[in-house]
Amino acid sequence: MSVEMAAVFIGSTIRLAAPLMLSASGELLSERTGVLNMSVEGMMLTGAFAGAVGAWATGSPMLGLLIGVVAVIPVALLQAVLSITLRANQIVTGIGINILVLGATTLAYREIFGGRSRAEIPGLDKWAPPGLGDIPIFGDQVFQQAWLLYLGLALIAVLAWVMRYTALGLALHSAGSAPRAVDKSGLSVNTLRYGAVLFTGMMSALAGCFLSIGDIHTFTEGMTNGTGYLAIAAVIFGNWKIGRTLLACLLFGAATALQFQLPAMGIEVPSALLIMLPYLLALLAVGGLVGRQTAPAALTIPFVR
Repeated sequence: MSVEMAAVFIGSTIRLAAPLMLSASGELLSERTGVLNMSVEGMMLTGAFAGAVGAWATGSPMLGLLIGVVAVIPVALLQAVLSITLRANQIVTGIGINILVLGATTLAYREIFGGRSRAEIPGLDKWAPPGLGDIPIFGDQVFQQAWLLYLGLALIAVLAWVMRYTALGLALHSAGSAPRAVDKSGLSVNTLRYGAVLFTGMMSALAGCFLSIGDIHTFTEGMTNGTGYLAIAAVIFGNWKIGRTLLACLLFGAATALQFQLPAMGIEVPSALLIMLPYLLALLAVGGLVGRQTAPAALTIPFVR
Protein backbone atom coordinates (compact mmCIF):
# COMPACT_ATOMS: atom_id res chain seq x y z
CA MET A 1 0.00 0.00 0.00
CA SER A 2 1.42 3.37 -1.02
CA VAL A 3 1.70 6.29 1.37
CA GLU A 4 -1.10 8.10 -0.47
CA MET A 5 -3.44 5.13 -0.22
CA ALA A 6 -2.56 4.69 3.47
CA ALA A 7 -3.44 8.33 4.09
CA VAL A 8 -6.76 7.92 2.27
CA PHE A 9 -7.54 4.78 4.26
CA ILE A 10 -6.76 6.42 7.61
CA GLY A 11 -8.78 9.49 6.72
CA SER A 12 -11.73 7.36 5.59
CA THR A 13 -11.52 5.30 8.78
CA ILE A 14 -11.72 8.41 10.96
CA ARG A 15 -14.55 9.91 8.90
CA LEU A 16 -16.61 6.71 8.96
CA ALA A 17 -15.91 6.16 12.66
CA ALA A 18 -16.90 9.73 13.62
CA PRO A 19 -20.70 9.18 13.89
CA LEU A 20 -20.01 5.93 15.76
CA MET A 21 -17.77 7.68 18.27
CA LEU A 22 -20.28 10.45 18.88
CA SER A 23 -23.29 8.18 19.38
CA ALA A 24 -21.37 5.45 21.26
CA SER A 25 -20.05 7.93 23.82
CA GLY A 26 -23.61 9.01 24.58
CA GLU A 27 -24.79 5.40 24.73
CA LEU A 28 -21.90 4.57 27.05
CA LEU A 29 -23.08 7.18 29.55
CA SER A 30 -26.67 5.96 29.29
CA GLU A 31 -25.70 2.35 29.92
CA ARG A 32 -23.39 3.36 32.74
CA THR A 33 -26.42 4.83 34.49
CA GLY A 34 -28.48 1.69 33.87
CA VAL A 35 -30.47 2.51 30.71
CA LEU A 36 -29.95 0.43 27.57
CA ASN A 37 -30.88 3.00 24.96
CA MET A 38 -31.78 0.91 21.91
CA SER A 39 -33.26 3.99 20.22
CA VAL A 40 -29.83 5.43 19.32
CA GLU A 41 -30.52 4.50 15.70
CA GLY A 42 -33.78 6.46 15.72
CA MET A 43 -32.17 9.42 17.44
CA MET A 44 -29.40 9.52 14.85
CA LEU A 45 -31.89 9.31 11.98
CA THR A 46 -33.98 12.09 13.50
CA GLY A 47 -30.91 14.31 13.84
CA ALA A 48 -29.78 13.54 10.28
CA PHE A 49 -33.20 14.35 8.83
CA ALA A 50 -33.92 17.44 10.90
CA GLY A 51 -30.40 18.77 10.35
CA ALA A 52 -30.68 18.27 6.59
CA VAL A 53 -34.13 19.86 6.36
CA GLY A 54 -33.04 22.73 8.60
CA ALA A 55 -29.93 23.44 6.52
CA TRP A 56 -31.93 23.17 3.28
CA ALA A 57 -34.75 25.43 4.47
CA THR A 58 -32.59 28.12 6.06
CA GLY A 59 -29.51 27.87 3.85
CA SER A 60 -27.40 27.71 7.00
CA PRO A 61 -25.72 24.46 8.09
CA MET A 62 -25.22 25.94 11.56
CA LEU A 63 -28.97 26.46 11.97
CA GLY A 64 -29.48 23.00 10.52
CA LEU A 65 -27.19 21.55 13.20
CA LEU A 66 -29.11 23.39 15.93
CA ILE A 67 -32.45 22.22 14.53
CA GLY A 68 -31.15 18.66 14.34
CA VAL A 69 -30.17 18.66 18.02
CA VAL A 70 -33.44 20.26 19.16
CA ALA A 71 -35.51 17.80 17.12
CA VAL A 72 -34.01 14.82 18.93
CA ILE A 73 -35.00 16.07 22.40
CA PRO A 74 -38.63 14.79 22.14
CA VAL A 75 -37.36 11.38 20.97
CA ALA A 76 -34.94 11.18 23.89
CA LEU A 77 -37.65 12.27 26.32
CA LEU A 78 -39.99 9.62 24.94
CA GLN A 79 -37.33 6.96 25.50
CA ALA A 80 -36.68 8.26 29.02
CA VAL A 81 -40.35 8.36 30.00
CA LEU A 82 -40.99 4.86 28.69
CA SER A 83 -37.92 3.19 30.15
CA ILE A 84 -37.42 5.17 33.39
CA THR A 85 -40.79 6.52 34.50
CA LEU A 86 -43.09 3.85 33.08
CA ARG A 87 -40.44 1.12 33.51
CA ALA A 88 -41.25 -0.45 30.14
CA ASN A 89 -38.94 -2.99 28.52
CA GLN A 90 -35.97 -0.95 27.30
CA ILE A 91 -35.18 -3.15 24.31
CA VAL A 92 -38.75 -3.29 23.02
CA THR A 93 -39.38 0.45 23.44
CA GLY A 94 -36.07 1.35 21.81
CA ILE A 95 -36.70 -0.80 18.75
CA GLY A 96 -40.26 0.54 18.56
CA ILE A 97 -38.95 4.11 18.52
CA ASN A 98 -36.48 3.20 15.78
CA ILE A 99 -39.26 1.80 13.61
CA LEU A 100 -41.45 4.85 14.28
CA VAL A 101 -38.67 7.28 13.34
CA LEU A 102 -37.77 5.34 10.19
CA GLY A 103 -41.36 5.51 8.98
CA ALA A 104 -41.83 9.15 9.95
CA THR A 105 -38.60 10.39 8.33
CA THR A 106 -39.23 8.36 5.17
CA LEU A 107 -42.71 9.83 4.80
CA ALA A 108 -41.57 13.37 5.57
CA TYR A 109 -38.60 13.06 3.22
CA ARG A 110 -40.79 12.00 0.32
CA GLU A 111 -43.26 14.78 1.02
CA ILE A 112 -40.54 17.46 1.17
CA PHE A 113 -37.96 16.31 -1.36
CA GLY A 114 -39.83 13.82 -3.53
CA GLY A 115 -39.47 10.06 -3.81
CA ARG A 116 -36.07 9.92 -5.53
CA SER A 117 -34.59 13.31 -4.77
CA ARG A 118 -30.92 13.59 -3.88
CA ALA A 119 -30.90 17.35 -3.47
CA GLU A 120 -27.57 18.66 -2.23
CA ILE A 121 -27.90 20.80 0.88
CA PRO A 122 -25.55 23.30 2.54
CA GLY A 123 -22.96 21.41 4.59
CA LEU A 124 -20.54 22.08 7.41
CA ASP A 125 -17.08 23.33 6.46
CA LYS A 126 -14.00 21.20 6.81
CA TRP A 127 -11.22 22.21 9.17
CA ALA A 128 -7.84 20.93 10.28
CA PRO A 129 -5.99 21.70 13.54
CA PRO A 130 -3.26 24.31 13.02
CA GLY A 131 -0.10 22.67 11.75
CA LEU A 132 -1.59 19.22 11.24
CA GLY A 133 -3.35 20.25 8.05
CA ASP A 134 0.00 21.26 6.54
CA ILE A 135 1.58 17.83 6.88
CA PRO A 136 2.38 16.55 3.39
CA ILE A 137 -0.09 13.95 2.06
CA PHE A 138 -1.56 13.14 5.49
CA GLY A 139 -2.60 16.69 6.34
CA ASP A 140 -5.29 16.96 3.70
CA GLN A 141 -6.46 13.33 3.74
CA VAL A 142 -6.42 12.60 7.48
CA PHE A 143 -6.87 15.84 9.39
CA GLN A 144 -9.05 17.86 6.98
CA GLN A 145 -12.42 16.79 8.39
CA ALA A 146 -15.76 18.43 9.10
CA TRP A 147 -15.23 20.62 12.15
CA LEU A 148 -18.08 18.81 13.90
CA LEU A 149 -15.73 15.85 14.34
CA TYR A 150 -13.34 17.94 16.43
CA LEU A 151 -16.20 19.41 18.46
CA GLY A 152 -17.39 15.88 19.14
CA LEU A 153 -13.93 14.76 20.24
CA ALA A 154 -13.77 17.71 22.63
CA LEU A 155 -17.15 16.74 24.11
CA ILE A 156 -15.97 13.14 24.49
CA ALA A 157 -12.83 14.34 26.28
CA VAL A 158 -14.97 16.39 28.68
CA LEU A 159 -17.21 13.37 29.26
CA ALA A 160 -14.19 11.18 30.03
CA TRP A 161 -12.89 13.75 32.52
CA VAL A 162 -16.27 14.13 34.22
CA MET A 163 -16.76 10.38 34.53
CA ARG A 164 -13.29 9.79 35.94
CA TYR A 165 -12.52 12.75 38.15
CA THR A 166 -15.74 14.35 39.42
CA ALA A 167 -18.42 13.59 42.00
CA LEU A 168 -21.02 13.74 39.24
CA GLY A 169 -19.15 11.03 37.38
CA LEU A 170 -19.10 8.86 40.49
CA ALA A 171 -22.84 9.35 40.92
CA LEU A 172 -23.49 8.44 37.27
CA HIS A 173 -21.39 5.29 37.60
CA SER A 174 -23.21 4.35 40.79
CA ALA A 175 -26.65 4.89 39.23
CA GLY A 176 -25.94 1.89 37.03
CA SER A 177 -23.99 -0.25 39.46
CA ALA A 178 -25.41 0.56 42.91
CA PRO A 179 -28.60 2.64 42.53
CA ARG A 180 -29.70 1.93 46.12
CA ALA A 181 -26.54 3.59 47.41
CA VAL A 182 -27.19 6.62 45.22
CA ASP A 183 -30.75 6.88 46.52
CA LYS A 184 -29.60 6.66 50.14
CA SER A 185 -27.11 9.45 49.51
CA GLY A 186 -30.00 11.78 48.70
CA LEU A 187 -29.51 11.92 44.94
CA SER A 188 -32.25 10.97 42.50
CA VAL A 189 -31.38 7.90 40.46
CA ASN A 190 -34.07 8.65 37.90
CA THR A 191 -32.91 12.24 37.46
CA LEU A 192 -29.40 11.03 36.71
CA ARG A 193 -30.78 8.52 34.24
CA TYR A 194 -32.97 11.14 32.55
CA GLY A 195 -29.93 13.37 32.13
CA ALA A 196 -27.91 10.50 30.65
CA VAL A 197 -30.62 9.64 28.11
CA LEU A 198 -30.91 13.29 27.06
CA PHE A 199 -27.13 13.45 26.67
CA THR A 200 -27.34 10.34 24.50
CA GLY A 201 -29.93 12.13 22.40
CA MET A 202 -27.68 15.16 21.93
CA MET A 203 -24.64 13.08 20.94
CA SER A 204 -26.76 10.94 18.62
CA ALA A 205 -28.15 14.09 17.01
CA LEU A 206 -24.60 15.33 16.39
CA ALA A 207 -23.77 11.94 14.89
CA GLY A 208 -26.79 12.10 12.60
CA CYS A 209 -25.98 15.65 11.55
CA PHE A 210 -22.42 14.57 10.82
CA LEU A 211 -23.80 12.03 8.35
CA SER A 212 -26.17 14.37 6.54
CA ILE A 213 -24.64 17.86 6.67
CA GLY A 214 -21.10 17.07 7.77
CA ASP A 215 -20.19 14.30 5.35
CA ILE A 216 -22.33 13.77 2.25
CA HIS A 217 -24.39 17.01 2.31
CA THR A 218 -27.70 15.32 1.57
CA PHE A 219 -30.26 13.05 3.17
CA THR A 220 -31.36 9.61 2.02
CA GLU A 221 -34.02 7.33 3.43
CA GLY A 222 -32.71 5.30 6.37
CA MET A 223 -29.24 6.74 5.88
CA THR A 224 -28.00 5.66 9.32
CA ASN A 225 -28.20 2.09 8.01
CA GLY A 226 -27.63 0.38 11.36
CA THR A 227 -24.97 2.76 12.68
CA GLY A 228 -26.88 3.16 15.95
CA TYR A 229 -26.80 -0.58 16.55
CA LEU A 230 -23.08 -0.64 15.80
CA ALA A 231 -22.63 2.10 18.40
CA ILE A 232 -24.29 -0.12 21.01
CA ALA A 233 -22.06 -3.01 19.94
CA ALA A 234 -19.02 -0.74 20.26
CA VAL A 235 -19.92 -0.04 23.89
CA ILE A 236 -20.06 -3.78 24.55
CA PHE A 237 -16.88 -4.35 22.54
CA GLY A 238 -15.20 -1.67 24.65
CA ASN A 239 -16.38 -3.25 27.91
CA TRP A 240 -18.15 -0.04 28.95
CA LYS A 241 -14.85 1.90 29.03
CA ILE A 242 -14.62 5.06 26.98
CA GLY A 243 -11.12 4.53 25.59
CA ARG A 244 -11.79 0.99 24.45
CA THR A 245 -15.17 2.02 23.06
CA LEU A 246 -13.51 4.65 20.86
CA LEU A 247 -11.01 2.06 19.64
CA ALA A 248 -13.91 -0.25 18.79
CA CYS A 249 -15.51 2.56 16.79
CA LEU A 250 -12.27 3.04 14.86
CA LEU A 251 -12.14 -0.70 14.21
CA PHE A 252 -15.67 -0.66 12.82
CA GLY A 253 -14.78 2.43 10.77
CA ALA A 254 -11.74 0.66 9.34
CA ALA A 255 -13.83 -2.39 8.47
CA THR A 256 -16.26 -0.14 6.60
CA ALA A 257 -13.43 1.73 4.85
CA LEU A 258 -12.13 -1.57 3.50
CA GLN A 259 -15.25 -1.73 1.32
CA PHE A 260 -13.72 1.08 -0.75
CA GLN A 261 -10.00 0.54 -0.13
CA LEU A 262 -9.58 -3.07 -1.24
CA PRO A 263 -11.21 -2.63 -4.68
CA ALA A 264 -9.04 0.46 -5.20
CA MET A 265 -5.98 -1.70 -4.49
CA GLY A 266 -7.12 -4.27 -7.03
CA ILE A 267 -7.90 -6.88 -4.39
CA GLU A 268 -10.98 -8.84 -5.39
CA VAL A 269 -13.14 -9.58 -2.36
CA PRO A 270 -16.89 -10.25 -2.52
CA SER A 271 -18.65 -6.96 -1.80
CA ALA A 272 -21.20 -8.71 0.41
CA LEU A 273 -18.40 -9.92 2.68
CA LEU A 274 -16.98 -6.41 3.04
CA ILE A 275 -20.42 -4.96 3.76
CA MET A 276 -21.08 -7.52 6.50
CA LEU A 277 -17.61 -7.20 8.10
CA PRO A 278 -18.50 -4.43 10.62
CA TYR A 279 -21.61 -6.36 11.67
CA LEU A 280 -19.61 -9.58 11.96
CA LEU A 281 -17.22 -7.82 14.34
CA ALA A 282 -20.21 -6.47 16.25
CA LEU A 283 -21.65 -9.99 16.51
CA LEU A 284 -18.36 -11.26 17.94
CA ALA A 285 -18.44 -8.46 20.50
CA VAL A 286 -22.02 -9.07 21.57
CA GLY A 287 -21.37 -12.81 21.72
CA GLY A 288 -18.52 -12.27 24.16
CA LEU A 289 -15.92 -13.72 21.81
CA VAL A 290 -13.52 -10.79 22.19
CA GLY A 291 -12.98 -11.16 25.91
CA ARG A 292 -15.00 -11.04 29.05
CA GLN A 293 -17.45 -8.17 29.35
CA THR A 294 -18.70 -6.81 32.65
CA ALA A 295 -21.87 -4.79 32.21
CA PRO A 296 -23.13 -2.35 34.87
CA ALA A 297 -24.98 -4.39 37.50
CA ALA A 298 -28.26 -2.48 37.17
CA LEU A 299 -28.29 -2.20 33.36
CA THR A 300 -31.88 -2.49 32.00
CA ILE A 301 -33.24 -2.78 35.60
CA PRO A 302 -35.75 0.00 36.41
CA PHE A 303 -35.21 1.65 39.76
CA VAL A 304 -38.07 1.45 42.28
CA ARG A 305 -37.67 3.11 45.65
